[in-house]
Amino acid sequence: MNLDQFREPVLALFRMVVGLMFLLHGVASLFGVLGGNRGTGQAIELATWPGWWAALIQLVCGALVLIGLFTRTNATLASGSMAYAYFFVHQPQALLPLNNGGELAAMYSWAFLLIAVLGPGAWALDQFTRRTRSTSAPDPAPGAPRMSG
Repeated sequence: MNLDQFREPVLALFRMVVGLMFLLHGVASLFGVLGGNRGTGQAIELATWPGWWAALIQLVCGALVLIGLFTRTNATLASGSMAYAYFFVHQPQALLPLNNGGELAAMYSWAFLLIAVLGPGAWALDQFTRRTRSTSAPDPAPGAPRMSG
C-alpha cells in the first residue's frame, strides 16, 4: 500500500484538528467557557499582556487554520506565539518542557510550523481561492509575451 496517496487528506485533517484545538483554547480564555483560562473558569481580563493577546491569536489563527484560509500566514503567527509562550513563560521556570509545563506550547509551536511549511493540504479554502484566482485571471493579449513563474 502506498501511503503517499493519503498525504493531502491526512495533512488537511491534521490542520483542522490542530486549528480546532487552538481555537478552543482561545474561546476558553477569552470568554471563560469550557473551563475558562487554564481551568479557572474565568476569562482573561481584556487586553492584558500577554495572556489576552495570546488568546486572541488562538481564537483568530485557530479558526482560520481550521478552515484553511491564509493558512501559512496564520500558522506562522500561531507558531511564533507559542514559541514566545514557551521561551518567555515556561522555559525560565526549568530547562525541560516536562519540568516547566511547556509541553503544550512546544507541541503547538512545532505543529503550526509543520502546517506553515507543508501548507494546508486538501479541503482548505486556500485551495478554492487559489483556483478561483487562477481561473479568473485574464489571458494575455494575443502575441504578448507570456510571463513564466
